[in-house]
Amino acid sequence: MANRFAFLLILSVIQVDVCFSFMAGLYCGLDNCYEILGVTRDATKTEITKGYRKLARKWHPDMHKTEKKKEEATEKFREIGNAYEILKDEDQRSDYDYMLDHPDEFFANYYNYYKRRYAPKVDPRIVIGVTITVISFIQYWGAWNNYNSALDYACKEAKYRHRAMDIAQSEGLVTGGKNNRKKDKRSKEEIKSEEEAVIRKVIEDKIHIHGGYGKPTVYDILWVQIVFLPYYLLQYICWWCRWIWKFTICRNEYGEEEKLHLIRKFMKLATAQFDALEDHEREEFLRKELWKKDNFTKWKKNKEDEQKAKLAESGRYKSYRRYMKSGGPGQMTFGPE
Repeated sequence: MANRFAFLLILSVIQVDVCFSFMAGLYCGLDNCYEILGVTRDATKTEITKGYRKLARKWHPDMHKTEKKKEEATEKFREIGNAYEILKDEDQRSDYDYMLDHPDEFFANYYNYYKRRYAPKVDPRIVIGVTITVISFIQYWGAWNNYNSALDYACKEAKYRHRAMDIAQSEGLVTGGKNNRKKDKRSKEEIKSEEEAVIRKVIEDKIHIHGGYGKPTVYDILWVQIVFLPYYLLQYICWWCRWIWKFTICRNEYGEEEKLHLIRKFMKLATAQFDALEDHEREEFLRKELWKKDNFTKWKKNKEDEQKAKLAESGRYKSYRRYMKSGGPGQMTFGPE
């Protein structure tokens, strides 16, 4: 019995020691913040402020002349300021009162202290708003870069250039023929620069660039998409209800839009990826009736077989297969064989 009592006493001493060691680094340490400011626990915010100002005037380092007194006043002034910072904030004061009432819950008190101490002071709504704004800006800037890259490629491609030049000449945007160029007083560089600008303008106006490289609009921005999210959600629900009514309940035949939707779904392509396909490719899909699951499965298998046949004829692929058969990335070699 005596041994058990001694063991419990040791545990209590250890717990108290751990508790005090934790409290030493929190809030006002082993001192009481209320006692430092000379107020009670039920003091109002005004009373706490008055107590702080009174003590701050008394212990301000400038109020003392000797070096020793200044050091003592500086330390005391720091304690008073720290106590005031804790008690003037309602959340920190609530956590501190909880620690006074539950000193044994040192892990919870430790967490509450550092959560308040290092938690961001900015309103989370502002952080979210700024983040969405930055993402929207980067998204819009990237979309314009993609669009300009597609225009640059089209302007360099011969078939697009010739077609754009024919359109420009037919509409009188540029002067065609060598005789007209000889009459032009401008330098060759100026004429070429104007032609390039006209070709780019014609390609931009006449050629529809779709998919991920299409011309960006404000509706592609994240902020606008978030604002219109309820409308898009309602639109999707209406579309889905219409689909079930027309094609599941009434058993109507699919239109071209619905057929392309099913084909894109079977191919597991995003809308932008599917829109980037050439028109003749989509027409080929419709001609082969790939919106039907069986037809799509056969078409996909044939495509995979064709791809395998092409790979089998490729010298690089044959070399890769020999490399993998001989051990792949894990093989060991001693110089060239």
